[in-house]
Amino acid sequence: MTQAQEAAITNTRTLVGRVVSDKRSKTVTVLVERNVKHELYGKIAARSRKYHAHDEKGEFHMGDMVEIAETRPVSKTKNWVVTRLVEKARLV
Repeated sequence: MTQAQEAAITNTRTLVGRVVSDKRSKTVTVLVERNVKHELYGKIAARSRKYHAHDEKGEFHMGDMVEIAETRPVSKTKNWVVTRLVEKARLV
């Protein structure tokens, strides 16, 4: 069973974000953006965070919208694995 299948079966946290880097071998960097409301002033602010996710076959590229799931540590910085492609990058 692969890590992507293992993550899909178990009840794990999943996030959706855009691939911003695919230069590393078997790794993609995913930018996850979320909107949060300021607790005092009520203004909606955008917050973002980058995650390193495991991509065994190297099939995801810059601009792709992907879903990542939390998994056991793969390396020092990788605790996430790409589970599926949500939207392919559009060519301009």
